[in-house]
Amino acid sequence: MQKKIYPRLSSRLNTPKSGSKSVVSSLNRKVIVATLSSSALLFVSCGNLNLSNNQSTGTNTGIQIKLLFGSALGDFCQQAAVKFNQQKPKLDNGQEFYIACEVKGSGDVVADVVAQSQQFKAGKLAAGAPELPAIISVDGEIYQNQLIFQINQIFPGQNYIPAIADSPLIASSPMVFMTSPEVAQGLSKLDAPFKTFVNANVLKDISPTAGVIPFTYVHTAPTRSNSGLQSLVAQYAEVSGKRPEQLTVADVQTYQNQVKQIQSKVTRYGVSTNALAKAMVTNGQFWAAIGSVYESSVIAANSSLQAGQPRYQAVYPKSTFSSNMRAIVPNAPWMDANKKAAAQKVVTYLQSNEAQQILTELGLRPGTPGVALGTKFTADFGVDPQPKYDSYRPPQPQVVEAMIKSWQEQAKKPSLVTVVIDTSGSMKGARIAAMQATLQAYVNSLTPKDTIAMMDFNTVINAPVVIEGTPEGKAKGLQYVASLKASGQTKLYDATLAGRNWLQQNLRKDGINAVLVLTDGADSGSSIPINQLLAELKKSGFETDQRISVFTIGYGDEKEFNPKALQDIAQQNAGYYTKGEPETIARLLADIQVEF
Repeated sequence: MQKKIYPRLSSRLNTPKSGSKSVVSSLNRKVIVATLSSSALLFVSCGNLNLSNNQSTGTNTGIQIKLLFGSALGDFCQQAAVKFNQQKPKLDNGQEFYIACEVKGSGDVVADVVAQSQQFKAGKLAAGAPELPAIISVDGEIYQNQLIFQINQIFPGQNYIPAIADSPLIASSPMVFMTSPEVAQGLSKLDAPFKTFVNANVLKDISPTAGVIPFTYVHTAPTRSNSGLQSLVAQYAEVSGKRPEQLTVADVQTYQNQVKQIQSKVTRYGVSTNALAKAMVTNGQFWAAIGSVYESSVIAANSSLQAGQPRYQAVYPKSTFSSNMRAIVPNAPWMDANKKAAAQKVVTYLQSNEAQQILTELGLRPGTPGVALGTKFTADFGVDPQPKYDSYRPPQPQVVEAMIKSWQEQAKKPSLVTVVIDTSGSMKGARIAAMQATLQAYVNSLTPKDTIAMMDFNTVINAPVVIEGTPEGKAKGLQYVASLKASGQTKLYDATLAGRNWLQQNLRKDGINAVLVLTDGADSGSSIPINQLLAELKKSGFETDQRISVFTIGYGDEKEFNPKALQDIAQQNAGYYTKGEPETIARLLADIQVEF
């Protein structure tokens, strides 16, 4: 097996066969619906980044050139846009323009471009429309392969999306295992770590120097995130003993039980790789001892350590994905002459020394030869500046499709989530209607691996209604959501504890257990104060065998509720708090739903 020393990594493309299916076409409906309904909403590291017309120190003028990028390049895109727009760029014909970044998970990027291409074909979007991106980038070549295939399905034989080899390399960041130094000692010696993960129960099974605590593992959701998809493919490759491009659809069926065993160790999924890495630092080894993340995520996590937090280390597998991030400029009729010319100028800038230095300081490896690595590519930040590994190639699209289907229906760890819903008087009118629409989408997106218990509260805390991800269960859930009425007080603390207590009594021992709280108001009328609630929640946290996490969404104006209380509730049990608005709540809930 040929070894490659970074950065001299070759680009190798596995061309899709005609007639094969794309992963995007059969992703669970929740992914597609959530993405298409929120094309201007950006979700990066559990926060929102809006497509901005003011990504410079001054006012931008001229035509907008949209960059639709995967989340690994999110910070780079924003910072590069500021620098580029400060130059007041113009085309050769004198037309002024500026760039604006939209950043999403790579699966969402592909879904957006596919949907917009279909709209263009149907005459619903005109050439040069601002919604259509002039430059696309996903965080690895698997999703780029899928994008090429999907667009070729819509426009056969046109090759509107250039081949991978014809897309300029902007950056890369190899997939690594993020873990503590003591676990890294043993993990780095394993030829096939995922094979070991299949039967590992405690950390000592991975590394003799590690403690006898449960082996726990995290990666992002492969339906939405490139790092999650690359992790899933690597799992199949290792347990089968084949390279990804050699895998067949039959292999997915043959080895799915071993992959399911690996997935049974997962603590949580999610959309953002960097957020997952930072959560590992915050929550510790009991939450997740090993994570599949980008090398840049390890650098980012170690860059923001607080006093007393341990430093983490990147372990480079013998074979892994390089996560090549390329500038994809469509050769398509929706690209008018101005967009094409502007896109070429932007790509030239993204490959320039100035732009490449921005990304290397963010922990990404440069795509332009001769650019030095950033100052954080050292052991102090947990990484090796010159790692040796064999670079994986993408599987065939129909094989990726089969992996995704197997993950959703068989391998993915099941979940049980108590959804605690504020129906107090302040939710009357548009708020309760928007919440009902959001909850209806949540129910419709449930899979057979998902179970939720919906518990609404105001002055009274109602008994939970259990909803399975079956047709009958969904019908029951939709009927329940339609019956919600707003009135009374906000017994937030009592309701949160009641949701946790019900989950304790009905714990899904083979699954991810969580409480999700949605509220628009401060607590009123509860029998317990916040400090007592936090003490109670700690009793079921990740240092116990119950491992219940709590997530909170504050709905509406933060002046009307206590965001710090919601933050404390979530952080107590390894979750997080998110602020929602009527226009964003559907997407926020869809993103949180991917955690489970």
